[in-house]
Amino acid sequence: MMRTRPLKVALLGCGVVGSEVARIMTTHADDLAARIGAPVELAGVAVRRPSKVREGIDPALITTDATALVKRGDIDVVIEVIGGIEPARALITTAFEHGASVVSANKALLAEDGAALHAAAEQYGRDLYYEAAVAGAIPLVRPLRESLAGDKVNRVLGIVNGTTNFILDRMDTSGAGYSEALDEATALGYAEADPTADVEGFDAAAKAAILAGIAFHTRVRIGDVHREGITEVTAADIVSARRMGCTVKLLAICERAADGNSVTARVHPAMIPLSHPLASVREAYNAVFVEAEAAGQLMFYGPGAGGSPTASAVLGDLVAVCRNKLNEATGPGDSAYTRLPVSPMGDVVTRYHISLDVADKPGVLAQVATVFAEQGVSIDTVRQQGRNPSGGDEAGAGQGGEASLVVVTHRAADAALSATVEALRGLDTVRGVASIMRVEGE
Repeated sequence: MMRTRPLKVALLGCGVVGSEVARIMTTHADDLAARIGAPVELAGVAVRRPSKVREGIDPALITTDATALVKRGDIDVVIEVIGGIEPARALITTAFEHGASVVSANKALLAEDGAALHAAAEQYGRDLYYEAAVAGAIPLVRPLRESLAGDKVNRVLGIVNGTTNFILDRMDTSGAGYSEALDEATALGYAEADPTADVEGFDAAAKAAILAGIAFHTRVRIGDVHREGITEVTAADIVSARRMGCTVKLLAICERAADGNSVTARVHPAMIPLSHPLASVREAYNAVFVEAEAAGQLMFYGPGAGGSPTASAVLGDLVAVCRNKLNEATGPGDSAYTRLPVSPMGDVVTRYHISLDVADKPGVLAQVATVFAEQGVSIDTVRQQGRNPSGGDEAGAGQGGEASLVVVTHRAADAALSATVEALRGLDTVRGVASIMRVEGE
């Protein structure tokens, strides 16, 4: 039987995502009530600019006092889509104190202070759901928290930022340079006016911290995540990847150590084989590849951003939280019971693709090989190509000219690979290290 008294919802933020949440709550009110077992009522909307016209929202619901809204005492669920650290953190904890559970899309806050928020939710017996904080509409957080709760996840490998995937995809398919591809992403609305959070990997790093924490049941903060962006990726890197049968993606990689005693989390561009499922993820789409002990390999794919996809994830959480309210229960809370340490990037075992500008004369390859051997790094393949003095490629340019030397290593500790690169920079015959990129997904 359906309860007649509605569950009251406060909405913090009414931008692209918030306005779509409000619209769906209004237009799909009957469906939501049927799924929940009680009607839901939008009881207030906190905004910064009250004068802005918001179609479909009763102006009487608009307020600039978000704190007073979450303190009302009759609010059952607070939906937080304002982003940032403060005042979002204070508003969420205040909501818990005054009887409300919380649905959030705030990846930055959860990656920075998720443990404290979970502790507050547990203290007051409230729910904290955040499916929309990672990969938009893709159901990912709940499968990791619930569906795979009885399994052991060993690796999470994903494309979790649509802007960077669009840029790298354009560089691969059209031959565009980074700046040109970024301009196109901006014109199409995939990139913000200031794209730093996306192209420098901050957005993906926050998501990696959340995913690693859930997957490995341990504490991982954004500061624990090694981060590199895509601003240094060149057209030459894309061409080199293609020659290897690979493509370049910005990957979030979360791994459990082989001995099970630590975890790592990192974000960086990498070459992955065209045969890997993530290689076919194009445009601004996201995908996450999960490797679990019993379930095997799973892949989650879909739009990772945008008003409607993110609102879909928010509303899915809203339904779950409201059902819990009716049953006087709470859903899964913080499961960080393993307390595994997060190892530094230097401990990660990976492969490198290194492009060197070298003098085109006898003995150079032997010198380079010696440096690799001294650092204990094994070479997989080497490709050398001469270049004429004018800068064009010309095989066999002759002594005194320049050459491009591309080395792909076998797997080794990242610290040893980094030390190898530094030693190579010190060789007189190495004019410069043109690019360094890891090779993953094999």
